[in-house]
Amino acid sequence: MLEDTSADTMAAAAAAATLHLRIRIVGATVDLLRDVPFHEARAEHVAERLDISTHELQQHFPSWDGLVLAAVDRWNGARMDEVTREVGDGSTVELLRAIVASNADDPALMRLLVALLSVAGNPQHAMSNYLRSRYQLFFAQVKRGLEHDIAVGRAPHTMDPRRGAEQLIALYEGLQLQALLRSDLDLVAAFDRAVARLERGWMERYEATAQRRLSTWGDVSWSDDETWSV
Repeated sequence: MLEDTSADTMAAAAAAATLHLRIRIVGATVDLLRDVPFHEARAEHVAERLDISTHELQQHFPSWDGLVLAAVDRWNGARMDEVTREVGDGSTVELLRAIVASNADDPALMRLLVALLSVAGNPQHAMSNYLRSRYQLFFAQVKRGLEHDIAVGRAPHTMDPRRGAEQLIALYEGLQLQALLRSDLDLVAAFDRAVARLERGWMERYEATAQRRLSTWGDVSWSDDETWSV
């Protein structure tokens, strides 16, 4: 009986040590991806940070792609938990704005997520299916949020939640891509301006006609520098 108890204790200690090391490996990978561009990061760099061999690391994470996904899930998951607590029962637009603000505060995560979009877009890549599934979940979350906003009167019934989700995510992703390429862009302010226009459009019934588009051009004013504003 004592031998059995001792063996169980040793097994539990070994399992705890293994779990602790796996947690440290994922944490070190998050730190690496924060410091190093995604395409330059390697498993051996993580091992060096932990002062373990690459072989030992690969015993716990045989696939570098799997380790990257575990790191992204921890990093982005922690961020989303914080954002969700901050927004509380706020609207879906407020949630997206909080994500935008978080990205502006942590551009390394924003760079990584943008880089992974190109990976997800390649069906042949090992990470593609998982990344696509996560993207679909995000889209579904935004769509459900807009459905709820309509139900409680925070969004107009003239807005189709599916189309609204497409537009809101396009706005969010397009502006964050610009922010990575334009140092002069105030990401949060740009989002606020654009989403204000978007929400105004949601209050109108959609009319898929060229005449409807052309009629809006009467609101366009031309300035002396040959640019236009609406």
